[in-house]
Amino acid sequence: MKNIMKEIPLVILLLLSCCHGAHAQQLKKNVPDKLVVLTFDDAVLSHYTTVATLLKQYGFGATFFVCEFGKPSFQDKSLYMTWEQIAKLSQMGFEIGNHTWHHTHVNKMDSTRFEAELDYIEKKCREYHIPKPVSFAYPGYDTSKRAITVLKNKGYRYARAGWDRPYDPAADSPYLIPGFTTHTENTKQGFELLQEAKNGKIAVLTIHGVPDDAHPWVNTSVEVLKGYLNYLKENHYTVIAMRDLDKYINAEPTY
Repeated sequence: MKNIMKEIPLVILLLLSCCHGAHAQQLKKNVPDKLVVLTFDDAVLSHYTTVATLLKQYGFGATFFVCEFGKPSFQDKSLYMTWEQIAKLSQMGFEIGNHTWHHTHVNKMDSTRFEAELDYIEKKCREYHIPKPVSFAYPGYDTSKRAITVLKNKGYRYARAGWDRPYDPAADSPYLIPGFTTHTENTKQGFELLQEAKNGKIAVLTIHGVPDDAHPWVNTSVEVLKGYLNYLKENHYTVIAMRDLDKYINAEPTY
């Protein structure tokens, strides 16, 4: 069966994939096995003090989804990054994505407020010479059709949610990308998900603070993150930011 599949032209595979689900996309080229997207949420201080250095050591890409939390307050710089530090992550080559201004769930906002939440982060990015975000992460993983329409109209190409399963571009909309949320107690499931990054599927990890003193219920320890990074390196995974999906996926979904 494997040999037969290798002989099927990519165009035919694309047509088959588009029929697989209502949100399927065309591919620019085949998605390789062992493709992983690393994402880090909430502008936690440890992203700058710990995570960025580790990622650079391993040569991995990543997306940092930033917002300004109200509780605990974003003004507490013992918990969260400054915008200068966020800009430094961008200068280091990492992607800065939009996580709304106040970490407000999109299903609790109308379109006007949602646009204002997106616009605030975009304005801060312009102020600090950070590229306009093209990737979005849903706060609390709540989604809505209205939010997708706003994201498309504002030029976003990708949006990540939850669901703890691999991303299948043949079936999943780029505005409803599944992510696996790591924390210190679920590493077994995390490694199992990484092993599912094959046959066109992509593993997307959602990581919060390393450690996360602001939101300890989603804490990932430094040791756990290093375990993931070592595994990815030793097993020759390709580790990218969300925007780098452009290499493989047509950013315009076929509905």
